[in-house]
Amino acid sequence: MKFLQTTLLLSFGLCAQAQEWMNVHRHHDGETWVMPLQIEEFSQFDFSADGNRMRGYAKKADETDFVVPFAVEDLDSISFSNALTDEEKGHNKYRVFTMFITTEDEANIVEKETWLNCHISIDGKGEYSNYSGTGRIRGRGNSSWLYYKKKPYKFKLDQKSKLLGLEKAKNWNLLSNYRDVTDMMNVLAFETARWMGLPNTNHSRFVEVFLNGDYVGVYQLTEKIEIHENRVNIDEVEGVLMSFDKDDGPELSPGAMDNFWSEVYGLPMCVKDPEDLPTDKMEAIKADFAELERAVKARDYAAVDKLMDIPSFISILQLHEYLYNVEIDAPRSLYIYKDKGGKYIFGPVWDWDAAYDFDWSNWTENHTYFSDYRELIYGRAPLTASGAAYKINEFFRDLFGNETFVKQYKAAWAEVSAFIVEHNWTEVQKYVAEMNKGASLRDVARWPLKNPSWWGGDYVVSEELDKMHTWLKHRKNYLDGIIANYPEESQPVVEVKEPVVEVKDGTVYVTATMNFAGGYKQSYPIKLDKIQIETLLGGAPTALEPLDEDGTVGWNTAAGKYGAWFDEDGDTADYNWGDVHVYIESNELYSWQYGCHPNNCQPDDVHTVTMQYQRGTKTVHVIVTFTIK
Repeated sequence: MKFLQTTLLLSFGLCAQAQEWMNVHRHHDGETWVMPLQIEEFSQFDFSADGNRMRGYAKKADETDFVVPFAVEDLDSISFSNALTDEEKGHNKYRVFTMFITTEDEANIVEKETWLNCHISIDGKGEYSNYSGTGRIRGRGNSSWLYYKKKPYKFKLDQKSKLLGLEKAKNWNLLSNYRDVTDMMNVLAFETARWMGLPNTNHSRFVEVFLNGDYVGVYQLTEKIEIHENRVNIDEVEGVLMSFDKDDGPELSPGAMDNFWSEVYGLPMCVKDPEDLPTDKMEAIKADFAELERAVKARDYAAVDKLMDIPSFISILQLHEYLYNVEIDAPRSLYIYKDKGGKYIFGPVWDWDAAYDFDWSNWTENHTYFSDYRELIYGRAPLTASGAAYKINEFFRDLFGNETFVKQYKAAWAEVSAFIVEHNWTEVQKYVAEMNKGASLRDVARWPLKNPSWWGGDYVVSEELDKMHTWLKHRKNYLDGIIANYPEESQPVVEVKEPVVEVKDGTVYVTATMNFAGGYKQSYPIKLDKIQIETLLGGAPTALEPLDEDGTVGWNTAAGKYGAWFDEDGDTADYNWGDVHVYIESNELYSWQYGCHPNNCQPDDVHTVTMQYQRGTKTVHVIVTFTIK
């Protein structure tokens, strides 16, 4: 301890003038790590009273001190260095850099809502300028934050800064990629999206992170998606950046003031930027988006083309199918933006660790991908979703009923098909080569990934990368044939109106039409009058249950709190999915969703089913007649 302190003082004494950059050298697992600090003069180092900690005093933007502590046993020296000029830097973006994060009082990051003051330091390793500065940090993500051991973070710098060659901004993300054994799923998606021409696509920089001195593994440093001159560069007042997002939408975030159900397709929308919009502005955004929805619903190519950038729409659809990103079904993490006086444009792309045929069984523990390259999001005929594993919202499928759109879609795929795998895989391999110099092994050692299958064992990164490459090649070849055979004939629009509700002699009758192509997801809910129902019952209902054809209470086989799947005779299906035809499903008493089974129903089918409100001995029957068109 005394020898180290003496050595440090001697080093300081050799320096006759204040230096801007100091490098703190430390050892960890046989490696020497260099943490750069930007401190005005060497006198801004001292030791804790017990001598176990050396402390550097960095300056915040407000000129107050931020203490950056180091365990003395981890230090071997401190050196002074001058920053490299831009001409001297190598700009190898594929390197794995080093990042040190120290929170105030070394507090643990345990929440997504609470920001902690922090100091951040990045070693650019001669490729980019070092960084040293203060800001705030907190947790981020949904399932990745709740269920996984390796946590993702977001941080906000006190001053706009370039990080590792990425353009100046305050807001940044650290992706943990814990589910992804390869660490390359987001990278491949970003590289492919940029190559396909999707605008404002995020960049990737890999960093090994020390959090309060603890090595926490490899993270992917990337930009926050936001309206910003160096991000989504649109008007900050009149532009809008939104996401199709179930988690941030009105269903799962009902208390938020930044979301809405879209008017025509019932999509969960969240306005990401601008923030804190007044109600009238939110309504204006909803009305404007509804204009696009109506054009899509009408399958009017010319009208859609005036309102939306169709090439970006095609690219985002193709990228989701190519990488089998099923998040489009929810939907989640799907961004769209519009500049003042401009068109809606899709992007930037985000969140791809649920793609690549991820195995959702035991998903909180699973790291299994690449099982089957033949599963399809849109099916062999996207308009009807024939052969699809998911019945995604019609907003993403209705234009496949327009011949011009389908031809453009096929031409766009033909243009990228020959190179979509190998061009972007070559980019991925450059990152992999740098990770293989030690970072990948250290990350796996810090976060061992056990295979949950019956034979157990550890995942091997190189083997998973080989599986990924093979899966991509097979999938591309498979999609070549699928897309080339998409039906091109224009299909007439099926007019589906809101359900009609009537009350006769104490019974509620509902007449509803369904679009066969809509399958599980129809445009309009059944909306019942709360006051009317409670008047008939003499108060609030205590139960809402499905009835079989003979009037007895049937099985609630729906995913929601209320409802059921019904067979062709109107009986509840009793979990025999081969017999199901139509369903009613809801978590609310007076607003019900409904749909049809696309494999069992046909246009012109008519089905009548019954739901029953109950209060004590009193009941009110709701008889619903569905006509499928």
